[in-house]
Amino acid sequence: MIDDIVKEAGDRMTKSIESLHHELKGVRTGRANTSLLDGLTVDYYGTATALNQVANVAVQDARTLTVTPWEKTMIEPIEKAIMTSSLGLNPVSAGMTIRIPLPPLTEERRKEMVKVVGQIAENSKIAIRNIRRDANNDLKSLENDNELTEDDVRLGEKKVQEVTDKFVKQVDDVVAEKEKELMEI
Repeated sequence: MIDDIVKEAGDRMTKSIESLHHELKGVRTGRANTSLLDGLTVDYYGTATALNQVANVAVQDARTLTVTPWEKTMIEPIEKAIMTSSLGLNPVSAGMTIRIPLPPLTEERRKEMVKVVGQIAENSKIAIRNIRRDANNDLKSLENDNELTEDDVRLGEKKVQEVTDKFVKQVDDVVAEKEKELMEI
């Protein structure tokens, strides 16, 4: 029973780490990356549609993304969606292709991005601690139902804490890597 609770907590914490990776992909570094436009939606005949569903997004070079719409009529809505997003990018259309030059990050902007990454990391740690709390509550409820002894609960809590510490360290490692990437010039 204890091992099942610890395993379930570990599985949920793994999902938190995956979510952290996904969120950090959206944080802009100095390099062009197609995942930068992943959350962008475009007005497609009155329906909000993901950009990658109406166009091909590619990396042209280290500082330029290209967006090639599948329909010529989508060029203007895509440009509008990129300009109104919080990314601070200015698309340039050239025929059927939209080029998005990524300006180099200033030192001030890099520090702001590091703060954003820190906030994302803190949210991941909170999620992991909430999972630990849930696992410990499960152990205590088994003790209240007389299915576990007090010593078993202490052992289970110790195992849950070890798993929690392992995943919090993973969050710290992932964030340190992202911060290093952000501060690169």
